Amino acid sequence: MSEIKLIDKQYVANTYNRFDVQIVSGHGSEVYDENGKRYIDMGSGIGVTSFGIADEEWKNAVIDQLGRVQHMSNLYYTEPCARLAKLLCERTGMKKVFFSNSGAEANECAIKVARKYAAEHKGAEYSTVITLENSFHGRTLTTLAATGQEHYHELFQPLTPGFVHAKANDAEGLIALAKANKTAAIMIECIQGEGGVLVLERDFVQKIADFAKKEDIILIVDEVQTGNGRTGELYAYMNYGISPDIVSTAKGIGGGLPLGAALLSEKVEDVLGYGDHGSTFGGNPVSCAGALSIIGRIDDKLLAEVREKSATVFSALEGAEGVESVSGMGLMIGIKTVKPAAEVLKKCMENGVLCLTAKDKVRLLPALNIPKEILTEAVKIIKSACK
Repeated sequence: MSEIKLIDKQYVANTYNRFDVQIVSGHGSEVYDENGKRYIDMGSGIGVTSFGIADEEWKNAVIDQLGRVQHMSNLYYTEPCARLAKLLCERTGMKKVFFSNSGAEANECAIKVARKYAAEHKGAEYSTVITLENSFHGRTLTTLAATGQEHYHELFQPLTPGFVHAKANDAEGLIALAKANKTAAIMIECIQGEGGVLVLERDFVQKIADFAKKEDIILIVDEVQTGNGRTGELYAYMNYGISPDIVSTAKGIGGGLPLGAALLSEKVEDVLGYGDHGSTFGGNPVSCAGALSIIGRIDDKLLAEVREKSATVFSALEGAEGVESVSGMGLMIGIKTVKPAAEVLKKCMENGVLCLTAKDKVRLLPALNIPKEILTEAVKIIKSACK
């Protein structure tokens, strides 16, 4: 075992079951381990490196900002933060943005905004947040409570109260639950990523959006994994023809640096006042400079390419030997395999492809700009591993 692996095992908290691979360098969708072995990266750091490893434009934007100012507190203005907020609002129709460090924190902000809005407009007792079974919203105590998977709850009781979970794609059941509780918000992922790359039905999403609007319930869409071009639209909710009140996002927005954002609609843009919320590193100028280079390049042309690449992957894998089904949208893809997903993952790694898992599926989250020839090579290896 290498020195780095030994040091890691001795000094890093035992929260990650790491593979026996140390990545030391890379470019685009290709990375190399300590022995010089090449891998095609089909995970992009769990959907983070939107334009791959060491992307030149992203790197130059980050380096340029590092040479100006790497951090200022939010007592002062910085250009990247302001310009990124403006760009996000222009691209989505939202009105204000709160920046944080991660997806969990973006979801915390969304929940706080929803509860404050409900308290001010309906009464403090309107605090219940409805999420979906099999959802995943983060690892803080509050976002764990929001997560609709019991095994995440078991070791960390008591969790933040006020969360109930409805079945996905059962609009009547969710509506009944909302009427039975004093409900502040409904919070969904359009595709349940950690839950197994499960795509919500369009009719379900539209029905609960209409219900939320009618009943003045805040609709939050968690776009931590589905956002920033991942599904072939800038944000996944855009595939459903709805207008959320709050959109949370993170992962791919920063291109590899920590950054989360809660996008606030006109309805809730002024809910938070001075001192109601904050984040020391939220809106960090270096992270925002990197994000500007990412969001600025997720244009119609790139989104069309994402959809085209998605169709190529689905076409190659659907009906292939050892593949039971393929789910997802854009370049967020789940493969239900006959063999255990872990076994397929191991075989892929042996043959130079890094994939992920989600529940019992192999999960693919490649860089949005992965070259077609590299994508084709990776899919061929994945197909072979599934047999």
